Amino acid sequence: MTVSVICSTDVDLPAEFSDRAVTRAANTRDSMRAAVAKAVAGSDVTRLVVLAPAEGSDAFCAAVASRLLVAERLDVELAYVAPKATAGTAVWGLPHGHDAITLAGNGTAQELPLIRDDAAVVIIGSARHSGVDGELTGESIVDNERLFLGTSRRDVLIRPTRHQPGVQGALARRWRSPRWVSGRAVQTGGVDIVVERDGVRAPRPVKRSTIYCHHEPWKLVCP
Repeated sequence: MTVSVICSTDVDLPAEFSDRAVTRAANTRDSMRAAVAKAVAGSDVTRLVVLAPAEGSDAFCAAVASRLLVAERLDVELAYVAPKATAGTAVWGLPHGHDAITLAGNGTAQELPLIRDDAAVVIIGSARHSGVDGELTGESIVDNERLFLGTSRRDVLIRPTRHQPGVQGALARRWRSPRWVSGRAVQTGGVDIVVERDGVRAPRPVKRSTIYCHHEPWKLVCP
């Protein structure tokens, strides 16, 4: 097994990976594009360890996974090392901190549903569709089941799942747990939809956003 490491610029490199090829990256488009291309440049690279920062861990891992998707390198196993628990570690049943470092070196990869949107951005932990002024106008569906039609002051929540069909959608509830609906895709269309992916809001609203299960799985190192 040939292991390469992508490490956030503000993370200290653990001693366990001191003998590995390490590429530093910031979570920006140009930095991540160059870092992932360098990290998996060799055809013999079979595992990519992602050492994420304390803040924005899921978004950092999602940026790496998105570049693997675009580069058509989903054959590379991905080991996610988050310094603390996140929505993503909860979804995929992953440890964090030192236990995640140990798993990255010794764990076995599993083929799992890869959840992405129509901009080729991977979702690791959670996503959200909301209105610019706090009110959504339009329609949202999970496969053939409608979440809302018309106007809603409740955001559309989206999360990946470990099992097919791969994604769940729900309307946010203030005092109660969301009623999750499972499917292959969550689609929201309407007026000025704000898309948030793993805590990062898109810079511009859109008329339509679809978050769905990619036709190929990713290989995630799991307990």
